[in-house]
Amino acid sequence: MGKIYTAMGLMSGTSSDGVDVSIIRSDGNQKFVVLIDKYFQYEEELTQRILKIRDKILSPDDLTKYLVEIKDLEREITLFHFKAVNKSLELSKSDVDLIGFHGQTIFHAPEKKITKQLGDGLLLSQLTKKKVIYNFRQNDLENGGQGAPLAPIFHNALANELNKKFNLGFPMNILNIGGISNVTSTTGHNNLDLEEKIYACDIGPGNCLIDEWMRRNSKKGYDKEGLVARSGKTDKLILNQALDNFTEQSNFEKSLDIKNFDIFFAKGLSLEDGAATITDFTAKLISNGMNFIHNKNNSQKSKWLVCGGGRKNKYLLESIKSNFDDINLNSIDQYELDGDFIESQAFAFLAIRSLKGMPISFPNTTRCQKSVTGGVLVENF
Repeated sequence: MGKIYTAMGLMSGTSSDGVDVSIIRSDGNQKFVVLIDKYFQYEEELTQRILKIRDKILSPDDLTKYLVEIKDLEREITLFHFKAVNKSLELSKSDVDLIGFHGQTIFHAPEKKITKQLGDGLLLSQLTKKKVIYNFRQNDLENGGQGAPLAPIFHNALANELNKKFNLGFPMNILNIGGISNVTSTTGHNNLDLEEKIYACDIGPGNCLIDEWMRRNSKKGYDKEGLVARSGKTDKLILNQALDNFTEQSNFEKSLDIKNFDIFFAKGLSLEDGAATITDFTAKLISNGMNFIHNKNNSQKSKWLVCGGGRKNKYLLESIKSNFDDINLNSIDQYELDGDFIESQAFAFLAIRSLKGMPISFPNTTRCQKSVTGGVLVENF
């Protein structure tokens, strides 16, 4: 058995509302135990600064143009993560061997081999006196990959654990509805021939369009449980036009960024009707991706487990299900896991694999040319 490490994972998603922290014990392979999951919310002013800079960065040149602003914000984000680390260590009463630090994505352009996550690994290592692994996506990009999704190797470990505990069977599909939606499909029981056992891809928007609509047209940051969408009426004409115009993910080979999508098509609709139309648009694209996975597995009856913030949007899940005659779509929370923290647990797991030089991305998950490790290790203390 490989050495067991205690690792902390730090994840801040596209909602830019705070930091998820998880501490796990794992060998970076199949064994893992979750010690603590904790969420730390950003101040509203920090969230607004992140959203503002993200909207400004439309090309690699903008990363240079706004460098001073970016550096200032990166420092503030890193200091926030430092406080979250300290509080989590205090609450868990455990020490950690290393920290997996994802950072806050503000730009992702795989075709240019550029991805930018705000988060200073050197500073975090200096402050925490811990080994820090960050910049997880760049090595994958350098090897021809899309830089995302990175959680599939952890999803595979989860699937094997869930099968052991609950006898769920394979194929098993984990649908993560974060800012962007991605799927990991696992067809095997162990780590042998791993490249053949896992397939993953980004499949469409998740919460990003719904959240943006709510932010721009109300004082809310998101549509809680899909209640606003439920109170509206979908404009079928606008929905069908938007779907006809969307060609971004025709073959499911590319990773997606929130900048691949726009809510412009719903302009002029009421808050409620716009929320309903955008939610149904999101659901249809997610369903198309799920159908793609079904066809790949030659199985309409495979198990679907949902994690990420979007699983709480009841209207969205109902809309997804309405695109299928019969589908088994369950929240991952039904199986003794917290669906809010799968990504932060994943980056703790990826940090361990990175430390051990094990691959974190594969041709069938990110389209890289060969299986590669990733992440940059710093020990700045």
